[in-house]
Amino acid sequence: MNSSHASNADHLARELTRREILGRCGIGFGSLALSAMQDGLGLHLPHHRPRAKNIIFLFMGGGPSQIDLFDHKPKLTELDGQVVPASFFNDARFAFLNTSQAKLLASPRRFAPMGPSGLNCSELLPHIGSIGDRICVLRGMKTEVINHGPAKLFMNTGARVSGRPSIGSWVLYGLGSENRNLPGFVVMLSGARGPNGGGVHWDSGFLSARYQGVPFRSGPDPILDLNNPPGIDRARQEDFFETLNKLNTLKLKEHYSDSLRARIESYELASRMQLSAIDLTDLSGESDSTLAMYGVKPGESSFGMNCLIARRLVERGVRFIQLYHTDWDHHGRPQLNLGKPLGDICREVDRPSAALVRDLEQRGLLEDTVVVWGGEFGRTPMRQEQIAEGRDHHIDAFTMWLAGGGIRPGLEFGKTDEIGYSVVENEVHVHDLHATLLHLLGIDHERFTYRFQGRDFRLTDIAGRVVSEIIA
Repeated sequence: MNSSHASNADHLARELTRREILGRCGIGFGSLALSAMQDGLGLHLPHHRPRAKNIIFLFMGGGPSQIDLFDHKPKLTELDGQVVPASFFNDARFAFLNTSQAKLLASPRRFAPMGPSGLNCSELLPHIGSIGDRICVLRGMKTEVINHGPAKLFMNTGARVSGRPSIGSWVLYGLGSENRNLPGFVVMLSGARGPNGGGVHWDSGFLSARYQGVPFRSGPDPILDLNNPPGIDRARQEDFFETLNKLNTLKLKEHYSDSLRARIESYELASRMQLSAIDLTDLSGESDSTLAMYGVKPGESSFGMNCLIARRLVERGVRFIQLYHTDWDHHGRPQLNLGKPLGDICREVDRPSAALVRDLEQRGLLEDTVVVWGGEFGRTPMRQEQIAEGRDHHIDAFTMWLAGGGIRPGLEFGKTDEIGYSVVENEVHVHDLHATLLHLLGIDHERFTYRFQGRDFRLTDIAGRVVSEIIA
């Protein structure tokens, strides 16, 4: 027998033997899954002492305009309306714009030093500006993909094509979760619509389905179809699951299937979540001051509510939480431009983003939690064609910020040129960001691999460096 086939057969035999023993001892498949995750799935993780346990990724889908929010450029005011000087071109790629006709667009927003650190921030983000001493601003971010769907995929999976695991799935695969009654990777959405591609951004790819993200809603029923239908009480439900579990176990013994195993575990998790999820969204224990800090009202869905639920998920040991807020694609259309629409969406996220960082800090959770804020790319320093309040996609320079979990607070890292077109100092590529986040969790990104279709894959592909300069 081929040695690799023998190895797989031995693995399956051991797996089924363990399951049969545990089943006879009254331990379910979910318990086995938890045990497997707690021992690192044989990956010997973490590789080094972690600085953080959890990640909350605040994903601003559409590409926030760093020129109007974080990267103040007085030179743009001087050159407003002029064709971009040739000296600023570093290649012929200029988003979808005609480079020979591209004209610079100054930001109409006022910038001023804010908070104890004096972070120079736009008037549109006063609350984020006020926590400048707690965050690390990355002004030299760079990505490779210029269209929304593939760019979001690249930020989430490190690859341009679907089929690769998302960062949340990688983290859950490597470290597991500290709460067996809730998913270890939770996704929440807000804004007018979900991100391009939907679930592909929190998919587990070639990893087991048990590591994919689970979408939550921010209302009183966070998960659809979690409650029993009318006429089905707890006892009847348990009878159903017991019968289903026996049938699935028989099938699993006949023919081992990872997808069937994941399905069995999902049934058990759903049963446990019926109580846990209800408790998660019960805000009766939250003070009025906390609700006011996030700007939320119980029962109302919003980005602020999702931020508050994210904090509650961290308290309960959930490993990776991702909040998507869409409609940052400000090309200049009537409903999506740099005027009122940009101001409106900033008001939706500014207060709760800052509140999340402050709340985590007040509860002693920020030191163990990395908060990430940013989109899939940025916006150009030029106006889009003749549209007065629109900018195009820009992948060569944009801004993100991090907080907590070993990140140096009050740091502004990276620098762009005078018009904000190119990074001129301390560039941070998406692969570098991923490598750094894994490092903070105690994972060496170069050693963290999964063999699939004859090669070893990793989140950072064949690139990436840990940005040690931003680690405290």
